[in-house]
Amino acid sequence: MLIDSHCHLDYFTDDELPGVLARAAAAGVGEMVTIGTRLVQSEQIKTTALAHEQIWCTVGVHPHSAGEEPVVGAERLAAMTDHPKVIGIGESGLDYFYDKSPRDDQQASFRAHIRAAALTGLPLAIHARDADDDIAWILEEERAAGQDFRFLLHCFSSTRRLADAAIAMDGYFSFSGILTFPKSQEIRDIARDVPIDRLLVETDAPYLAPVPFRGKRNEPAFVAHTARVLAAVRGIEVEALAELTTRNFRRLFSKTAII
Repeated sequence: MLIDSHCHLDYFTDDELPGVLARAAAAGVGEMVTIGTRLVQSEQIKTTALAHEQIWCTVGVHPHSAGEEPVVGAERLAAMTDHPKVIGIGESGLDYFYDKSPRDDQQASFRAHIRAAALTGLPLAIHARDADDDIAWILEEERAAGQDFRFLLHCFSSTRRLADAAIAMDGYFSFSGILTFPKSQEIRDIARDVPIDRLLVETDAPYLAPVPFRGKRNEPAFVAHTARVLAAVRGIEVEALAELTTRNFRRLFSKTAII
């Protein structure tokens, strides 16, 4: 079984979702995590997760939305995870490519999410784009200040420098359809070298559809294509890759192994 560790099912209508889930099951994708990007949507994604056994969810504020509301405190974020299907915090992080929110707001929000992850023991899904140095610096600073937290660099497409810093902090890595793109050899090289017990796969649906669906709307079923490429990069069979990424998912998102 494969698990799509990061997708956005709120982009699919109620009429579309049954077909999306059926195609995922047919492709061997047994579970998926629909990700929170704004607190106002948290009840919607919780409702979706409760309605479908194979769907989990997270709560958080995407860096694009960090400037739209006062910085949410770690305690409030932590309280929002008291729900059977909420298994993580985020996605949060820094995006200096689009800069849709002031960088100070992004950084303050990121720190609040890190502290919520420490309070709850749930992992943090991190969005990193053109902000590798500040991502590493904030993670290292929060850890040095005594925050004990687990994290996942979702849709990894960053530098080896950030990869090495994350490995040193026991971080996990999730690879998306970007891994399949012809010009992504640097990302494939990093995926080859990441500790095998830190690997996950995702779609980030509806974005970043893998080859051969590039340019089309992505959906959880397509994570199977990313898994095939990741298996080839690691020199193992697809079945072994599915087994180990599922095992890694259970270890990181440990709430799924308890419920």
